[in-house]
Amino acid sequence: MAMERANLLNMAKLSIKGLIESALSFGRTLDSDYPPLQQFFVVMEHCLKHGLKVKKSFLGFNKSLWGPLELVEKLCPEAVEISASVRDLPGLKTPLGRARAWLRLALMQKRLADYLRLLITRKDLLSDFYEHSALMLEEEGAVIVGLLVGLNVIDANLCVKGEDLDSQVGVIDFSMYLKNDIDDYRSEERNSQIASILDQKNYVEELNRQLNSTVGGLQGRVDSLEKSNSKLIEELAIAKNNIIKLQEENQQLRSENSLILQKTQEHLEVTQVDASVERDTYKQSRQGLDEMYNDAQRQLKEECQHRQDVENELVVQMSMKQEMELAMKLLEKDIHEKQDTLIGLRHQLDEVKVINVEMYQKMQSSDEEMKKKNDVISRLEEKTNQITATMKQLEQRLQEAERHRTSAEEGTRRFKLDFANKADSLQRQIEHRERQLQQLETDLKIEREWRQTLQSDLERERDTVAQLSTEALQINGLKKEFHRLHDENVQLKTTCEDQEQALEELGSKLSESKMKIEDIKEANKALQGGQVWLKDKDASHCKLCEKEFSISRRKHHCRNCGEIFCNSCSDNELPLPASPKPVRVCDTCHALLLQRCSSNPT
Repeated sequence: MAMERANLLNMAKLSIKGLIESALSFGRTLDSDYPPLQQFFVVMEHCLKHGLKVKKSFLGFNKSLWGPLELVEKLCPEAVEISASVRDLPGLKTPLGRARAWLRLALMQKRLADYLRLLITRKDLLSDFYEHSALMLEEEGAVIVGLLVGLNVIDANLCVKGEDLDSQVGVIDFSMYLKNDIDDYRSEERNSQIASILDQKNYVEELNRQLNSTVGGLQGRVDSLEKSNSKLIEELAIAKNNIIKLQEENQQLRSENSLILQKTQEHLEVTQVDASVERDTYKQSRQGLDEMYNDAQRQLKEECQHRQDVENELVVQMSMKQEMELAMKLLEKDIHEKQDTLIGLRHQLDEVKVINVEMYQKMQSSDEEMKKKNDVISRLEEKTNQITATMKQLEQRLQEAERHRTSAEEGTRRFKLDFANKADSLQRQIEHRERQLQQLETDLKIEREWRQTLQSDLERERDTVAQLSTEALQINGLKKEFHRLHDENVQLKTTCEDQEQALEELGSKLSESKMKIEDIKEANKALQGGQVWLKDKDASHCKLCEKEFSISRRKHHCRNCGEIFCNSCSDNELPLPASPKPVRVCDTCHALLLQRCSSNPT
């Protein structure tokens, strides 16, 4: 296997070298009928078939090249077009024909070396198709891929549709590579020139790839920055809309709270007026009673005092409500002052909304308690009416006491029993009201805790505002970086344009290198005629414009005088006595030759 790999490597070297030399001497694009090109494809087919595993199928055992070549489509997205066009060709029926068509299309695309380099690096995938001692898995495969880089100089125009690639027999013709030693000595100079040209071309291509990669990375960063900026703008708009909605909801809740407070104040005023009227009537009715009912009067006074205590409690509740209103007004002022800073606080505003709903529920519960208290007051009024009725009955009994003392004593006893029962009921009501007072105290404690939570929320909001300000500063820094990267991108674009111009001139140089053998012959003739042919190392500036030579400004010899000029000062062609074909001439020689032609028309 080692001998086979060495032989295939030598054949690949000979075929690639012969193809490059013949193509440069040929001087135009290569067709599919060109014999060195056909032999090159045969040698490549043998190299790719070396060590290929045999796979079973319905028709028997076979070796297919199309399997490993089809992997390039997964490794390099640029190879998708080649594989798709190979599959769409109507005349190809076998995997071998598809592999041959793929090799021809990759050569025309000048990416054959790149595709095979990617394939060699993935030995874990190639091990499924090749044996361990195959050419593609050893060092010889890497050497062949390196030699294929020189084929990028060749321009090929191959017609794949019309050829019968399925039935071609790949036999290597060794007669093409049997040459004399004299030809080898002559070709050494050409090989050195070709190697220098290829080295320059590879260096420029590597520079171009590096620049393309850097430009792609910068464009990706710019795109990511633009996307993040657009997302931040959208989030700011959404936060503003949410703040406007929450402000509207707060205004609605405030209006509802004000209406509820007005209703409660009206109810309290009505109850106070009724209580004052009832007190006046109660005092007038109690003036005509005797001393035997002083105890009842004392109990009624205690009930009045208890009622006053309840009213005081109501007044205290009203004052607490007023304090809550003042707190709400202060909160409103704080909210108005901080409307510009409430941009990213959606979650906290939702919590405030929930707290407002709870307050609304508490207000409803307080209204229900007020209704219950009004019901208790109405019950007390009914009881006072009952007591007045009993007083009237007692007055009638006093008038009838002289007649019926026994009946009066029994009535007094019954009255005392009823009064004791009523006193017990009044004590129960007092206990119930004490419980209500305790509940109100707990509600006040809850409201104070809620106020403390609101203050803590405001402090959190201030912290979030500070964070947002820092984020805004970071965004400004990102904008500055974006402008800096934009400037760098513009500079890189200018450098890319300069490199593209240099590549165009190098392409023209490569096209002119095909005629370099004739130029060397003309230089030898000029030397024989006594002219001085200046070397490339001796000239660093153009002789006419005196501009320094560089990658973009190349050196050119004048075929008449032998001096070195730039492209703009030697962009003329005229036939010379040494060569009937038109060759490159500088501006001064062009003018002199035209004058000679005009003076000697013969």
